[in-house]
Amino acid sequence: MEKDELLKYQIGITLIKGIGPNLAKNLIAYVGSVEGVFREKRQNLAKIPGIGEVLSNEIVSQDVQARAEKEVNFVLKNNILTMFYTEKSYPYRLKECADAPTMLYYKGEQNLNNSKFIGVVGTRKATDNGKDICRKLIQDLSSKLPNTTIVSGLAYGVDICAHKAAIDFDMTTIGVLGHGLDRIYPAVHRATAVKMVQRGGLVTEYMSETNPDRQNFVQRNRIIAGLCDALIVVESAQSGGALITAELANDYNRDVFAVPGRVGDEWSAGCNKLIRENKASLIESADDLLRFMSWESVDKPAGNTIQTSLFADLTEPEEAIISILRQYSEGINVNELAIQLNIPFSKLSSQLLEMEFKGLVKCLPGGMYRVVK
Repeated sequence: MEKDELLKYQIGITLIKGIGPNLAKNLIAYVGSVEGVFREKRQNLAKIPGIGEVLSNEIVSQDVQARAEKEVNFVLKNNILTMFYTEKSYPYRLKECADAPTMLYYKGEQNLNNSKFIGVVGTRKATDNGKDICRKLIQDLSSKLPNTTIVSGLAYGVDICAHKAAIDFDMTTIGVLGHGLDRIYPAVHRATAVKMVQRGGLVTEYMSETNPDRQNFVQRNRIIAGLCDALIVVESAQSGGALITAELANDYNRDVFAVPGRVGDEWSAGCNKLIRENKASLIESADDLLRFMSWESVDKPAGNTIQTSLFADLTEPEEAIISILRQYSEGINVNELAIQLNIPFSKLSSQLLEMEFKGLVKCLPGGMYRVVK
């Protein structure tokens, strides 16, 4: 099948009213392929759990395919990269999340499967102190972990401060949007967004012509949480998008951190609440983050490497694992490792545990593994 034709079906399934990411994935699993969903007989679709007569009628609707074809043309014309959840290009971190989008639209240069993604979020009404903290934190990260990518939502306040600081200190940064790639919201951030495409990228689950409606920004928070290895909340009130993102990050087993503030300050209340309820670890600097995450700063001398003789008695499966781990000095996520090895997750987990016992590999926060140094 031609790639453009397949893309039409991949986009089409996201357009069916009443079918969210979970049901779409279940539907594809039952039928066997995304194109098969649209070729299957209506009566057969209706028998699939969760579908029924109404949704089966929606699936065979030509209106869905017509809109999908229009989006394919937009994507191709504007050199937008699409990432369907079954494809290798789809971010493996996000794939771990049950409610991850079926399709992503991406404009940028940064590989979304690279190591060390840190989310930085906070209030839209950031104080001068909050902006200073955010900027200093990213400045320090740029020298200690220069290959780290900063993820945020391109909103006012902490978000845009994080993106601008990443650009200023020569780091890559990803903006997660609550609308399509045919616009930038807020428009005042357009110049920064253009720089981000060259020094990172913009990603969204929404097609072109999607308005920046309020509910979309709540939905996009799960992408910010799912994309990152660690999430930092710089400033937040007692409620708001930053706290929602922190809750999601905790649900996804991400490491969550918060910068404490003065008792009684409105924009410190949310961070203090996260720390008080043990939903975030307290950090005041980049060094705190590195220590919590067991990440090594590039400006620190490397530890002694394992001598080759230690690998003399490796089994064949262990040799295969070590061979891949050696390609990722900063570690690789266990799910990505399973994909590269083409073995079941449960089998790999057991093998990695045994290798930990032997002192061959080390498990890092966020399900990352690397060769012991």
